[in-house]
Amino acid sequence: MFLLLQTQPSGFLESWHQAALTSLGFFWMALWAFILGYFVSSMIQVFVTRERMRKSMGETDAKSMGLGTFFGFISSSCSFAALATTRSLFKKGASFIPSLAFLLASTNLVIELGIVIFIFLGWQFMAAEYIGGILLILFMWVFVKATYPENLIKKTRQKLDQEQQGSTEEKQTDWKEKLKKPEAWNRVGKQYLMEWNMVWKDVSIGFTVAGIVAVFVPNSFFETLFIGTSQNANYTFLQLLEHVLIGPIVAFFTFIGSMGNIPLAAVLYENGVSFAGVMTFIFSDLVVFPVLRINAKYYGWKMSLYILVTLLFSLVLSALILYYGFDLAGILPTGTGKSFAMQDHFKINYTFYLNLVFLLITAVLVWLNFRSQKHGEGHKHKSDKTRLEIILKYLAWLSYLWLAVGLLMKLFI
Repeated sequence: MFLLLQTQPSGFLESWHQAALTSLGFFWMALWAFILGYFVSSMIQVFVTRERMRKSMGETDAKSMGLGTFFGFISSSCSFAALATTRSLFKKGASFIPSLAFLLASTNLVIELGIVIFIFLGWQFMAAEYIGGILLILFMWVFVKATYPENLIKKTRQKLDQEQQGSTEEKQTDWKEKLKKPEAWNRVGKQYLMEWNMVWKDVSIGFTVAGIVAVFVPNSFFETLFIGTSQNANYTFLQLLEHVLIGPIVAFFTFIGSMGNIPLAAVLYENGVSFAGVMTFIFSDLVVFPVLRINAKYYGWKMSLYILVTLLFSLVLSALILYYGFDLAGILPTGTGKSFAMQDHFKINYTFYLNLVFLLITAVLVWLNFRSQKHGEGHKHKSDKTRLEIILKYLAWLSYLWLAVGLLMKLFI
């Protein structure tokens, strides 16, 4: 907060307006990916049977791992949506390790994420993202195999099975037959809104904080966090280790998901943070509090913390190997990222048209949910009244107030 108070009144109002625009711009950039991910998750919940999922991803072997990675590759790049889809896969009978492979692939190996990285950071970072995504999956596989928490996984499945009780899913009906039934599509609409209901608070707060950090936090703040930051520096191993350990901490306070994380990664690189530190920041979209909290809601806190440790182990090793591997190959990047705070995120481009298409899909799904309620199908979803949920709800509404007033600041500057 002291950073905000140091700004002159007129400059503060202008920065406030720019921060609100940046937050909304980031969200606009990732909106279609959110919708796609939750739509896919909802269809998996309704159309894919437990028996079919067990057959495709029910074992922890190379084939199941390959399928999990491939399904992630063709899925959404949004971290929140990937979490929902991963839960759907695990709930339907996929094994634990292939489910995590899907999670890592869907947030690191998707095509659109590579394109955004190329735009902001260059081809070396794009190549590192894809190579690192494979490394993350391999290291995760090794770590879970070595520490396999059998009892914890059993308890998690029991928790998900309890959620499944009372479901109206027709387990014996082939998915091709379900596609023809209006009742099944009504349930897709209902499930879609339930997925959004679980994460809207985290999303709202995350994007708002990202805009604030992008505009108000000075470059010197990041330079203080990362030891020895300077372009083309010859970092020692200890300095690199500090960078890869600090990267997840910085991501904790600036998290907005895989796609929105990239512009902030460009800020770090622009201010001299090492290649390894930037890569851990990009990889850290799955090890921050909003993700930790959502996983806890899905699986319980013990499993959520186990996943956190697994991913931290994997991303630190991956980033260090990428740095030394690229250095050995002579392809470490040497330029700077592009400034993004003043960019026009609302141009008429592919993002604009994709958002229009997926907003139309959302309208259809909302109508399907309304139709299911009208016909009295299924059960109403209970809202979470825990203290944390209530606090996050107020923070989300405070975020909306911040954004609304920030947009109105244009009238006073």
